[in-house]
Amino acid sequence: MLKKSLISLAFGSFAIGMTEFSMMGVLPDVAADLSIDIPTAGYFIALYAFGVVVGAPTLVMALAAYPPKKALLFLMGLFVLFNGLFALVPGYHTLLIARFMSGLPHGAFFGVGSVVAASLASRGKEAQAISIMFTGMTIANLLGVPLGTYIGHHYSWRYTYVFVTLCGVATLAALYVWLPAIKSHLQGGVSQQFHYFKTKTAWLMMAMISIGTGGLFAWISYIAPLMTEVAKVQEDQVSFVMVVVGLGMVVGNLIGGKLADTVTPNKAVILSFASMAVCLLVVYFTAHINAFAYPMAFITGMISFSNGSPLQMMLINSAKHAETLAAAGGQASFNLGNTLGAYLGGLPIVWGLGYHSPLLVGVLMATVGALFALYILVMRKYGRL
Repeated sequence: MLKKSLISLAFGSFAIGMTEFSMMGVLPDVAADLSIDIPTAGYFIALYAFGVVVGAPTLVMALAAYPPKKALLFLMGLFVLFNGLFALVPGYHTLLIARFMSGLPHGAFFGVGSVVAASLASRGKEAQAISIMFTGMTIANLLGVPLGTYIGHHYSWRYTYVFVTLCGVATLAALYVWLPAIKSHLQGGVSQQFHYFKTKTAWLMMAMISIGTGGLFAWISYIAPLMTEVAKVQEDQVSFVMVVVGLGMVVGNLIGGKLADTVTPNKAVILSFASMAVCLLVVYFTAHINAFAYPMAFITGMISFSNGSPLQMMLINSAKHAETLAAAGGQASFNLGNTLGAYLGGLPIVWGLGYHSPLLVGVLMATVGALFALYILVMRKYGRL
């Protein structure tokens, strides 16, 4: 039976997944409402990611002296406040500020939440507990984002973010009622916490996540034109394709947690990134076959999200007395991977190489991620990390 405490963390993961990824679905509606073009509206995506990068370390350190439950309640309170503002404030520039601020609690919530989930787990099942928390984000991609997109298309994108805010309120209630009071997740002073970022391991981890997960975003950022222009899927079926991808992510997330607890997180990450590279290569060569579109969307979504909890466990295991800061930094790196994957994946399209060309960028990025993970494993084996 699932612990209610883990379910409360999954609620928060769902809410955060909704606010991050719903913007992709309602972007045309935002642009039309504000009388701006799509690229200009795209700054709402970039500024959210920047907010995650800024907020992850700063909020973790600011809350270092507080017990995890109070920290998580405060972070979700910020989430409710900033997303509520984003749903209500007028004008493009004030919306940009609110969107940046709504990204601030993202990485810190996952950082604190990952360590809390691991501490609540039975021995040997820490990664599976983290995967339960991440299930909220995968369900957001499966059901929440399509719902948010529907609301944005048929009513107003602002109502989408009112719904996101209400998800945050529900998370606050769940955390308050279901999450037990446990001891502080951080030990030592600020200088001791930041000492982690003076280590070679920290920067290897950040590079591995930023580059490796970029393989996912090189694919998914351009999945709509890949499906319609290459696989010849009807435009009205793209939303169904995204549901299939989301279902794959739900399954892959749970598989990743089980795998990490079975073969060690590091080995699970190597397997996940290597499998992602192979899968994206298969998609590249079969993208024109319509019958392969749906099964490969599921398989790619499954493999690409199987590294979530293994990566978090690698970070936690690598940072004694700075576990939360490391886990939060991982979320910042994941969002950097989002930016890198989308940008680098778009370059071959600009060069006229077709909508399937970003897949090769994804193959390269996932392969580099696997090599980083392998290097970390070998260096640890010989005591050099």
